[in-house]
Amino acid sequence: MTDPAAVERDAAEAASAFAHPPVVPDTTAAYGDHPDQVVDFYAPRGAARGPVPLVVLLHGGAWRAPYDRQHVTPFADFLARRGFAVANVEYRRGSPVPHQDADGPVAGRWPETFDDVAAALDALPALAAAALPDADVRRTVVTGHSAGGHLALWAAARHVLPAGSPWRLPSAPVLRGVVALAPIADFALAQELGVCGGASGQLLGGKDHFEERLPYADPSALLPTGIATAVVQGRDDIVVPERVAESYVAAAARAGELVGLTLLDGVGHFPLIDPAADACAVVAEEISQLAW
Repeated sequence: MTDPAAVERDAAEAASAFAHPPVVPDTTAAYGDHPDQVVDFYAPRGAARGPVPLVVLLHGGAWRAPYDRQHVTPFADFLARRGFAVANVEYRRGSPVPHQDADGPVAGRWPETFDDVAAALDALPALAAAALPDADVRRTVVTGHSAGGHLALWAAARHVLPAGSPWRLPSAPVLRGVVALAPIADFALAQELGVCGGASGQLLGGKDHFEERLPYADPSALLPTGIATAVVQGRDDIVVPERVAESYVAAAARAGELVGLTLLDGVGHFPLIDPAADACAVVAEEISQLAW
């Protein structure tokens, strides 16, 4: 049973993260015909001069329809104020047809959620060049929070997807690195722990498809990537527990790859994307270390 004090702290952290008003982007571009196939762009603020790194942001929310990119627009603006060009990606969430494993809003769509992330990342160099003249797409870092952390890791691992996958790339994507924030990075363990109400199982289409689709979706199975990867995790996270991040890092080590893991004491799930929290500055520094 979760400690009531931990639940209270988590609620307070969530309230702080969601208290910021949405920040309107400088421009929005479509990467497909569906209303959710769009990217919001934030130009670097302040004294930024010349080409600056591009941060691709993938929001969380357990891949569920009620949680869209709006809740991370303050975080996108925070990064832009740190001198980055930012692309805040939307993608299809939820499922048009409920299934037996769902209790409340269904997590993700198979294959549409993955279709969208792949299409967005493929389109971003051209879209960013048009929308953000100061963005240096050769210095792209992908980041994401929670379910978006999963998608960030997955996007950087498309070149090691199983042969025949429609999302597989012939070679590694051109990225400076990935910074995954409290990512759902080991699906088997996440299911065992009941992370986000079994969202990872729902994303893969329920228990009848979980095992067969796992090799195409689970970051802990898509290693090594050869791309610099860092994970930032709050030790007091009760939404996506520390064990999930540690399991992914251990899987990477077994595959011969070193993944950086920054564990933040006294930090839960939401401060990582809360501009008012010290943890958010740590995240920006992790991105900077890879981007520059």
